[in-house]
Amino acid sequence: MRIVIISDTHMEHEQLGQMSGDVLIHCGDFCNGFRRDPQDLPDVDAWFGQQNFAQILCVGGNHDLVAQKKVQWGEPVFQNAVYLQDAACQYRGINFYGTPWVPNLPGWGYHLENEELLAKWALIPDDTHILITHTPPRGILDMPYGGQPSGCPHLRKRINQIAPPIHCFGHIHNEYGVIGDGRTKFINAALMEAGTLRTPIVVDL
Repeated sequence: MRIVIISDTHMEHEQLGQMSGDVLIHCGDFCNGFRRDPQDLPDVDAWFGQQNFAQILCVGGNHDLVAQKKVQWGEPVFQNAVYLQDAACQYRGINFYGTPWVPNLPGWGYHLENEELLAKWALIPDDTHILITHTPPRGILDMPYGGQPSGCPHLRKRINQIAPPIHCFGHIHNEYGVIGDGRTKFINAALMEAGTLRTPIVVDL
């Protein structure tokens, strides 16, 4: 099974052209939250429809306020992708789980405070194989330029408890890459760098 993982495309998704594989995962920030244009979602959805995958999974990120409002209004976010918000999806025996929440960003999409984050992370099933979030866990590929670690410590604790084989996320653009701790492979797939997109990260299972 070929899984292609992307994040933080910020309405520059067309740079990626047409991709192919079994599963495409987008870890959020498909929109540009500075302009908050309702047309962003149809544009992203149309692009998803051009991709050659059996399954497309997506979570929101802090820039995706338009998507968050869609959910609040009870409307579907996408027609051509499965939008996961505290939800699981099984494909070919692999258990995926997606959850979009982020700490420390009041006024932006999917922001929650500590107690609310604890409740959301507790919902992650113990048998998750591939966890999809927008925020990194604390201390793992979460160091912004000139800043302090910005991942969620409560998410790190939950991951330590359940040890999913793969945890993919984005959010911190300069920490793009892959590391492992012997139990979990951590993938920061934030593609945006100075207006251009890096190469999507591919995992073959």
